[in-house]
Amino acid sequence: MRLPVALISESLAREWWGGDPHKALGKQIRESFKDDWRKIVGVVADLHDDGIDQKAPTIVYWPLLVKNFGSAPLLATRNVALVIRTRHAGSAALFARIQSAVASVNPNLPVADARTLDWIYSTSLARTNITLILLTSAGAMALFLGVIGIYGVISYSVSQRTREIGIRLALGCPRSKVIHLFMRDGLVLSGIGSAGGLIAAIGLTRLIRTLLFEVGPGGPLTYVAASSVMILTAILANFLPARRAALVDPMSALRAE
Repeated sequence: MRLPVALISESLAREWWGGDPHKALGKQIRESFKDDWRKIVGVVADLHDDGIDQKAPTIVYWPLLVKNFGSAPLLATRNVALVIRTRHAGSAALFARIQSAVASVNPNLPVADARTLDWIYSTSLARTNITLILLTSAGAMALFLGVIGIYGVISYSVSQRTREIGIRLALGCPRSKVIHLFMRDGLVLSGIGSAGGLIAAIGLTRLIRTLLFEVGPGGPLTYVAASSVMILTAILANFLPARRAALVDPMSALRAE
């Protein structure tokens, strides 16, 4: 274990030796100017050691027992983390079996801080999940208020144009055309609002870039989906006032002030 060797992460290999990580094999690396050079004998896949939602850091893996490292003639690492893949993860029986296996090798070695990968993953994203839940709740409330606003504006427009509706119906205008008229006006207003919302979203998504992991804030699919939801909502919000306008009695509408 005292061989002067080391392993490095893939991101470190790409950063120092170009796009191909294999170019790092056989190169030498050291901790400081006072330490010995150590040969790179392997490249390890990136590890999100700072959290699953953070960029993978550059990592160097040194042997557990090294000479002339960190200004010390001999350095030994006492803490070791083991990763075990099993279908019994998280069970008390598994932890007991691990303790028994370690004790059979050295009964003086303690086994502590046993955690499942799901627990580590959930803990890493706990803060991000809470923030996204709050943002989703705020977005749902904004959508709800938007639907009410669209419905209120179209309803008010219908009440202001009651006499016009009566004249159109009295002159033989089909009710379907009246519905089409108000649907068109409502969708024009909704389209203007959606366009303004898209422009604002493109600028404001930069503020939540840190909450996104391997997902770009400017994905076209996201904007298309959001716009489709808004347009569908606008259609539903416009239909009820437009249908009510088409059912207005022409004589009552003509007598309206």
